[in-house]
Amino acid sequence: MEILLIIRFCCNCTYALLYKPIDRVTRSTLVLHDLLKHTPVDHPDYPLLQDALRISQNFLSSINEDIDPRRTAVTTPKGETRQLVKDGFLVEVSESSRKLRHVFLFTDVLLCAKLKKTSAGKHQQYDCKWYIPLADLVFPSPEESEASPQVHPFPDHELEDMKMKISALKSEIQKEKANKGQSRAIERLKKKMFENEFLLLLNSPTIPFRIHNRNGKSYLFLLSSDYERSEWREAIQKLQKKDLQAFVLSSVELQVLTGSCFKLRTVHNIPVTSNKDDDESPGLYGFLHVIVHSAKGFKQSANLYCTLEVDSFGYFVSKAKTRVFRDTTEPKWDEEFEIELEGSQSLRILCYEKCYDKTKVNKDNNEIVDKIMGKGQIQLDPQTVETKNWHTDVIEMNGIKVEFSMKFTSRDMSLKRTPSKKQTGVFGVKISVVTKRERSKVPYIVRQCVEEVEKRGIEEVGIYRISGVATDIQALKAVFDANNKDILLMLSDMDINAIAGTLKLYFRELPEPLLTDRLYPAFMEGIALSDPAAKENCMMHLLRTLPDPNLITFLFLLEHLKRVAEKEPINKMSLHNLATVFGPTLLRPSEVESKAHLTSAADIWSHDVMAQVQVLLYYLQHPPISFAELKRNTLYFSTDV
Repeated sequence: MEILLIIRFCCNCTYALLYKPIDRVTRSTLVLHDLLKHTPVDHPDYPLLQDALRISQNFLSSINEDIDPRRTAVTTPKGETRQLVKDGFLVEVSESSRKLRHVFLFTDVLLCAKLKKTSAGKHQQYDCKWYIPLADLVFPSPEESEASPQVHPFPDHELEDMKMKISALKSEIQKEKANKGQSRAIERLKKKMFENEFLLLLNSPTIPFRIHNRNGKSYLFLLSSDYERSEWREAIQKLQKKDLQAFVLSSVELQVLTGSCFKLRTVHNIPVTSNKDDDESPGLYGFLHVIVHSAKGFKQSANLYCTLEVDSFGYFVSKAKTRVFRDTTEPKWDEEFEIELEGSQSLRILCYEKCYDKTKVNKDNNEIVDKIMGKGQIQLDPQTVETKNWHTDVIEMNGIKVEFSMKFTSRDMSLKRTPSKKQTGVFGVKISVVTKRERSKVPYIVRQCVEEVEKRGIEEVGIYRISGVATDIQALKAVFDANNKDILLMLSDMDINAIAGTLKLYFRELPEPLLTDRLYPAFMEGIALSDPAAKENCMMHLLRTLPDPNLITFLFLLEHLKRVAEKEPINKMSLHNLATVFGPTLLRPSEVESKAHLTSAADIWSHDVMAQVQVLLYYLQHPPISFAELKRNTLYFSTDV
């Protein structure tokens, strides 16, 4: 009886002293989260609630970190404890083909595995492809990696086609659910969607991550993000600081270790949307405005810049880059970027030190390897970012603090075409009015931006895809609107991505699209024609139907984009990439006309957007089109296709 009383007393003490306080913090964290949701951003208590939530979350994270080692350890046949530190899905290049692997980093060994195919009812198991003791693992330098096999990137247009298929399947699934369709039909669609998402995840990564076993073989992974590559490298290097010994696993030891992977793994599913539960957030679709203000915490002066990444279709993409702030410990960029989101849930900020030593060149992409000084990630909480006001925050990374602000604009709000109230400028003014006033065939702003891009930006990686600094773009907009005499001087000094962004903004803010509202339905029907001859006749006739200023400007831009694509091996911008950037900008109907064409803001790759991309791609892939020839050719073809 006394023993029972003692046990009960111990249990009560454990509950009161250990479990209850942590449970109270957990519940308080949930309450704080709810309070934040319902507190206006401009309320004086909002920053205090944010701080309280951050402290609670950090405390719970530290508790989880202390618990993790006991949950993620395996005992070897020799009685040693081997702890799982990190695991995840990576794309390995093996025998010149891409393979999706599950990689496990233990305290003393890196193991690459593949999930075995098992029949129904049997437990899933991993098959070890290879392993490297961390004592034998080295990272080859760029010079040493020169002899490694080069991997050609997957064609951009095929990746974009996969995205379109995924979005179309997603829409079909949503329709089936809305109409309470059969579960079998929904499962079939989900299976198709998973297959396409898997192919996209397998073929989209391009950033090489090479590791070498000092006893012989090298291995190559392809990652989608420099952030991810840095995480793996840092985790391995941290473990290598310990006194590690080289070893060879016996077949029994390897079997035990591989067998433990299934129970110990922390990443259970490949990161695709078809693996998400129905109640999980679909992410944000629209435009995220981010201002990177400043950074501090650097121990010595350096040439510093930041890049911004967001997730899209299960992997991360670099979207923006600040200018390099030279020789400083406290860079102050104050640069604003507009980033397009495609179901995004996270924003990553990476801080780099620029390397100007041309001997340290990455042979894989011909770019200088810059050192990552710090990196951080935040969740894009719709409740926080979907406000009219800027939300300012600080992200901490390796002792460095980066201050930034952000606000989100939904897709339907950000794509409205609003005519300018002033007809004296060029933005928001009909193209026919501008060309008549200027007595030109192509607006001056288009000619100057194109000339500058071709002069010094045609080989810029990601030209027209990488966001320019929003404040620079607005400054250029104001100068062009005012017809300032200093335009040429300003253009010559301006960052090339800002100039490219100004050209895109000009076409986006036209009161009606360059290819006109009236012809939009005909373009949509024409591109859908299956007969090549009928499609050719229709698409050429539609061009002839355009007003002369619109047609001449379109043909001028078309030839420019073709010249940009000729430099694809250097700038990474294919015809398909350029069509994706400019298609919706040149075709999207104005607000009044678009009501019949607007699709869900939660589906950026809607049927209309796909068709807009395909229209521009058709003309980009077409042999040179002459204005004079189009006008000479009087063949009539009805637009009623």
